[in-house]
Amino acid sequence: MRSGVAAERGSGDRLGIDPRGWHDRRVPGPNDDAQRLRDLALLRRVRDRIDREYAQPLDVEALARGVNLSAGHLSREFKRAYGESVYSYLMTRRIERAMALLRRGDLTVTEVCFEVGCSSLGTFSTRFTELVGVPPSVYRNEPDGVFEAVPSVLAKRVARPVRNREATPARRR
Repeated sequence: MRSGVAAERGSGDRLGIDPRGWHDRRVPGPNDDAQRLRDLALLRRVRDRIDREYAQPLDVEALARGVNLSAGHLSREFKRAYGESVYSYLMTRRIERAMALLRRGDLTVTEVCFEVGCSSLGTFSTRFTELVGVPPSVYRNEPDGVFEAVPSVLAKRVARPVRNREATPARRR
């Protein structure tokens, strides 16, 4: 007669586990590749919607409903495909737009915060500082001619917020 623990170990094959304790790993087939391509197309739709509607109140649940995925699956697959979370991508888009509005100079930092879809000035300022390296008020007050002698292609690259890592803080003297 087997003990309860031994009986449980023996039932592992019903759970897709090899009796020796190894997990059953499937080799991806053509159907898996087709599903992966469908998922990538849906992720592109989500990313495009974020790019278009960044100023609207967006959350993962609403974005997932729009492409008939669960919020958890969307979050995992988005991060796997693009290397950052849905929220991080959304905030980066908002900060990029905020940078352009602040450069224009005709709006206050608070107005820019709400214009790009942020509902908290504190969160906006914190995230802006993390991505750009300076607070929005400092960025707004910098001289307009900072990139005057730099080709536009390079200026766009330099002015783009840093993703997936914080900006390195300026050295204090």
